Amino acid sequence: MAPEESFARFVSLACHDLRTPLATVSGFAHTLDRMQLGEPTERYVGMMLAGAEQMAELLDDLGLAARIEAGRYEPSLEEADSLELARAAAGRLGEKASAAGTGAEVRLPRESVERALAGLALCALRHGAVEHVELVAEGSTVTISPVNADAAPVVFSEELKDLGAATARRLVEALGGSLTLEGERLLVRLSG
Repeated sequence: MAPEESFARFVSLACHDLRTPLATVSGFAHTLDRMQLGEPTERYVGMMLAGAEQMAELLDDLGLAARIEAGRYEPSLEEADSLELARAAAGRLGEKASAAGTGAEVRLPRESVERALAGLALCALRHGAVEHVELVAEGSTVTISPVNADAAPVVFSEELKDLGAATARRLVEALGGSLTLEGERLLVRLSG
C-alpha cells in the first residue's frame, strides 16, 4: 500500500471512529434541547448542537478528501440546477450570502457540491474580512465574490488554512470541474 493511500485510509478510519462519540454528544444535546431548561442553559445547548453539527460536517469533509486522495471516491450523481445549488449554499450562510443568476442542469453529487460552494463562500468571508458574498450561477458556473487578495490563496488552497475550501477544490476537480480566479471573482465550473 502506498504511503498516501495508507494515510488516506487512516484518516477515513479516524473519521469513522470519531462519529460514535459525536453521536453520543449530539444525541444528549438533542434530548436536553427538548426540555424546558430556561436561559442561559437553552442557549448553551443550542451552542452544543451547532458545534456537533459543525463537527459532523468537518468529519464529512475530511472523509471526502481522504477518499478523493486515495482514488476511492465514487460519487452518486443526480440532476441538479446550478442556481438552486448556489441558493442552498448561500442559505447555509444566512444573511452573509445571497444568490442570483440563471442556472443550468448539472449532474453531480448535490449535497457535497452544495456544501463545497458554501465552504468556498465561507472561506471568502472569513479570510477576506468581508461582510457579504454573492454566489451567481451562470450556466454550469457559479461565481463567488468578492474573493479579495487576503482570501484568494486560502480559497484556492495555495495556503492550507481552511478545510472546507481545500475539500471543495478537491471535490470540484475530482468531478471534472475547475476553480479560476478573475480579479475578485472565483469561478467554480461544475462538471455537467
